[in-house]
Amino acid sequence: MSTEDESFHPLGQEWENELETMLDDTEYDSDLGMQMAEDAMRVTKGELSEADFHEKYHDDVMEEFGVDDRPTEEAYEEAQKNAGGFAEMLKSVDSDGEESRRDMMKKMGAGAAFVGLGAFGAAEGGSESQPNVAAAQEGDNTEQDVQWGMAIDLDRCDGCLSCVKACAEENNLDRGVNWMYVLDYEDDSAVDIGQNRLVRPCQHCTDAPCEKVCPTTARHTRDKDGLVLTDYDVCIGCRYCQVACPYGVNYFQWDEPDVSTEDIEAHAHEEMEGEGHEADHMTDDRGRWVDSRAPRGVMSKCTMCPTFQDGLAGEEKVGTTACEDACPPDAIQFGNMFDENSDPQRYADNPARGRALSDIDMTVPSAAALEDDLDGADDDLESVLEASQDLDEEDLRIMKAIEIVSEDFGEGDAEYVEYEQNIIEAFDALEAHGLDLDSEEVLVGLDLADEPDEDEEFDGPSESTAQTVLVNEAGEPESNFQLLQDMGTNPNIIYLGNEPGPQAKQVDGPVAYEDVEADLADGRSVPLADNRKEVLDEMTVGDAGVSL
Repeated sequence: MSTEDESFHPLGQEWENELETMLDDTEYDSDLGMQMAEDAMRVTKGELSEADFHEKYHDDVMEEFGVDDRPTEEAYEEAQKNAGGFAEMLKSVDSDGEESRRDMMKKMGAGAAFVGLGAFGAAEGGSESQPNVAAAQEGDNTEQDVQWGMAIDLDRCDGCLSCVKACAEENNLDRGVNWMYVLDYEDDSAVDIGQNRLVRPCQHCTDAPCEKVCPTTARHTRDKDGLVLTDYDVCIGCRYCQVACPYGVNYFQWDEPDVSTEDIEAHAHEEMEGEGHEADHMTDDRGRWVDSRAPRGVMSKCTMCPTFQDGLAGEEKVGTTACEDACPPDAIQFGNMFDENSDPQRYADNPARGRALSDIDMTVPSAAALEDDLDGADDDLESVLEASQDLDEEDLRIMKAIEIVSEDFGEGDAEYVEYEQNIIEAFDALEAHGLDLDSEEVLVGLDLADEPDEDEEFDGPSESTAQTVLVNEAGEPESNFQLLQDMGTNPNIIYLGNEPGPQAKQVDGPVAYEDVEADLADGRSVPLADNRKEVLDEMTVGDAGVSL
């Protein structure tokens, strides 16, 4: 165990103390949970082998839980038996009235409390590494072809909380259970002194400490796509995963959820009616309950929408998440981290290109509009630009610059390939009219190539010039990092933008959580909340009249 002066947990001694206090108020062995969490983090750092870790705790886990294996049928049945004691504890809480209920809720800490931004901060001077998740992990991959993950452009995030709202609505989360969390902060040690923000979903680590400490393996990594999920039917609510998570993303469902499974199913069927899909946004293609809000007495966190990835909500949802779809400035890119042509990998590889592609998408004219505008016009660049109502020289320069710096243009993944296709269709209309976009006249006219001397051949487009155009248009982030890179967890989130420093302090964002309402499946509109414990203290959780 750690000393009084130094915490094993990266979020610090105060966080560690709160977690230990929380475990003290469960029926499970708090010392065992803390020790396992500490050693699970040693495993990810390479200081302890997996075999030694399991051997060290096997007897203790068997004695405490009666199970220490994958959830086979026998292990599942044993886990259900073990859950009985905890369930009985839950039922007994209302015996002493509301004050006892509130005290117990505070002790149990129904959700992740505030996390100091400094815990995630890099050393002075920022991070030196530039992560590429596919390059780092694909070499160790033998069977898995997909690893879902994200690139999040922190410079683009405007703090609107649309991602938090969309996540709450899609998963019907209780108020204050924020699987997606946006934290604004001030940081005197940052490159740009001022207010910044960090977007914090679950990192879906390739080497997840939370999974290592789960006695029933309810917390598990899905083989086919690397998502770290919780099987709600297997979880016994011991909360060891919450202690072992370096990022503080787990939530415990203390009360009965506000939205029933019946309402979730009815809403899902209404949404998908007539589209030929059978989706409830709860069970994945293995038939395991791993998505949407958790039932009472169970842990939950961001899932990256596994039912979407399984095609259960329609093929158009594969490779998307609710938070990504809802983000107005396109700050979130979701996709396969093993695919260099996926949205997040392409974006991380060239953020200026990604930003410009997103910005220009709304102004790219349709092929039909161009054909109508250019009817009867000459086919030189000046005439085309003069005749087109929706295409000016600057937009065409940016569109062509994007193509010049892009490999496999139009052959990427998901949302961004759609943006690219819109440009390709516009280019096809211009080429059909007779404008040669690769000609010296056009490229020099758009300042994307150098005009050759009389005795020189034309060298074609300049990739460096095109890149400069995009950087000048959209800017590029100061850093490229992953949270707590030294932990060895191999998170599948790449961040772009100012990395928090050790002195980062949370401040109010431009939009208050309580000013944003989530529309849930049962028809209610509920304000978001920044801190779950404050919600509980105010007694605003749970359905009216429902008693523990």
